[in-house]
Amino acid sequence: MIGFLHTPPPFLFFTGKGGVGKTSLACASALALAEQGNKVLLVSTDPASNVSQVFDTQIGNQITPIQHVENLSAIEIDPQAAAQAYREKIVGPVRGKLPEAVVNSIEEQLSGACTTEIAAFDEFTALLTDKTLQTTYQYIVFDTAPTGHTIRLLQLPGAWNEFLEHGQGDASCLGPLAGLDKQREKYAQAVDALSDKAQTRLILVARAQASTLQEVARTHVELGDIGLKEQYLAINGLYPEAAIDNDALALAVYQREQHALVAMPEGLQLLPQDRLPLLSSNIVGLDSLRALVSTSVESVSESSASDVTTIQQDAYPHLNTLVDELAETGHGLVMLMGKGGVGKTTIAAALATELALRGHDVHLTTSDPAAHLSETLNGSLANLEVSRIDPEVETQRYRDRVMATKGKNLDEAGKALLEEDLRSPCTEEIAVFQAFSRVIRDANKRFVVMDTAPTGHTLLLLDATGAYHKEVSRQMGDKGMQFTTPMMQLQDPALTKVVITTLAEPTPVQEAVSLQADLQRAGISPWAWVVNHALVQAPLTAPLMQERAAQQLPYIEAVQAQHSQRLAVVPLQHVEPVGTEALHALCCAS
Repeated sequence: MIGFLHTPPPFLFFTGKGGVGKTSLACASALALAEQGNKVLLVSTDPASNVSQVFDTQIGNQITPIQHVENLSAIEIDPQAAAQAYREKIVGPVRGKLPEAVVNSIEEQLSGACTTEIAAFDEFTALLTDKTLQTTYQYIVFDTAPTGHTIRLLQLPGAWNEFLEHGQGDASCLGPLAGLDKQREKYAQAVDALSDKAQTRLILVARAQASTLQEVARTHVELGDIGLKEQYLAINGLYPEAAIDNDALALAVYQREQHALVAMPEGLQLLPQDRLPLLSSNIVGLDSLRALVSTSVESVSESSASDVTTIQQDAYPHLNTLVDELAETGHGLVMLMGKGGVGKTTIAAALATELALRGHDVHLTTSDPAAHLSETLNGSLANLEVSRIDPEVETQRYRDRVMATKGKNLDEAGKALLEEDLRSPCTEEIAVFQAFSRVIRDANKRFVVMDTAPTGHTLLLLDATGAYHKEVSRQMGDKGMQFTTPMMQLQDPALTKVVITTLAEPTPVQEAVSLQADLQRAGISPWAWVVNHALVQAPLTAPLMQERAAQQLPYIEAVQAQHSQRLAVVPLQHVEPVGTEALHALCCAS
């Protein structure tokens, strides 16, 4: 039996970034516990949940028995639907009573990730505190755990409404908490259950990638600091040594993963750890779920891959096709956007390098704390300036300014609320965006390639709460003067080109689709998509690699047909692209 399933407490939470296999591991664990004779409830709050597909059972937002599996039931909480219902509960009573602009501002403040997460937590709080459910089911398995920030919010003193009514919140994640005072006792019980080792075990799911492991290490510390001490680490999707099969790319992947494991952050090394192999097929059906938690990396044999599909190595557009179009404009802002772990920094460095090699003046900048641009570039290049915005420095500067203005007349409880409000993920994005705004002006005379950009929600929040764009519009518009704000520059397709980076996997693609919709709400239409780390163009000999390549094809085709007019597909490289020559080759790779 896999380690984290040995004598588990009644609540199991799986957490990790998109695409690491949280849902698969949660489903496999629930199945394993049920087949031991335990009554098990599986709960998913993943917006890209495919639990219904995995079990071939239509589930939805009600407890549903899983077909052909005695003792196992599941429920899928739709976080978007939960967030919409939650917003309406707050906004509905004031619609028609307050000015439309005020209502629109409230709705926008409730449109972000914090609202979605709190609304989902509001839904499954009942599962953590419902005594009837706890007597019915011996185990409740949760796919996707709440973040430390959400839990801290729920631990705050109960003065949210008064705090908000006086306009003392800022880039607020406290807004979603409005109207929750009636449920504070239930929330307190839920938070207590999460921090009780006898009741809850947290499984941190990761891949053997340096950036992913660093992010998981931060999650480990953050959740541990607020009392969630019962943590296990599951390294998922490791390439088995026995499945290399003289495949050069497979060998490169294996060696890269082993290096990441050796360099794992010290805090993670001390956790109980399970390592699970990359399987040849998508995790769908009972047999694949059983294999996921019963197969060790060491036990995989050379013949582990089956039903190998011969793939047609179509020539997809490469990065150079995007550079060709960008170069025609001579200047402009190129924003790389996407979830962590998809390779935004490398793609940004490659685009900037290629533009500079063609003789264009380029400024490459990043705010990613894990982005090592100097190491990626491995040297200087004519026409290329490189800078880094330190998120911690910018965020602290922003917090200090807000505390000095809005916090100066607050009592200690009010200051505590404001300080927690300013620990919101939105706060960092706004602070970094303000720093980026100083750089954006550069794009009128040269290329500015920006890695790690603010989300659409943050841009809308800036606009809706009377930030720089709105204030300048009011002041300058009254005087009949022409003006341009950073927000207007971002919305100008002639100046700004947003490039969404993703992987050819279900969760990263779904998250990229959501990001695109978020940006479009802010008046920004993504210009192109890049599918990174693709296998479909590589000469592969290992059956396991061939099967994985075949599974990528539908996602690449869906992006090309449904989501983007411009697409570039970047092959998975044998070694990490480091240095200008390697980055130039990455642009030309096909």
